[in-house]
Amino acid sequence: MQDDKTLFTEKVPAGKRTYFLDVKENNQGSQILKINESRKHNGEFVRNSVMIFQEDFDKIFEALERVKEYIQQNPSSQPNRTFPSKETTPFEERTENKIEDKEEDLSF
Repeated sequence: MQDDKTLFTEKVPAGKRTYFLDVKENNQGSQILKINESRKHNGEFVRNSVMIFQEDFDKIFEALERVKEYIQQNPSSQPNRTFPSKETTPFEERTENKIEDKEEDLSF
């Protein structure tokens, strides 16, 4: 994978995370889509990645279109909800939930 040639890169900043979509070409001339997620955790960058091979592009892109259509037709009732991080203590989780409950009680 290190010798793969990068043909195209799209950077997607998304709050505390950054996504990178890289189209690469391997030594045999096939394309690979590599999707990386990068985020800071305890002062270090953590990266997760998925590689999609050229023979699977159509299946994956069609599935993503169906997912996109579903999401557009079924919007979340809480689009801006944030989830506690893994470092959150049980006390912080309870406090966070109480604050959310109070906000819900005040909305008309």
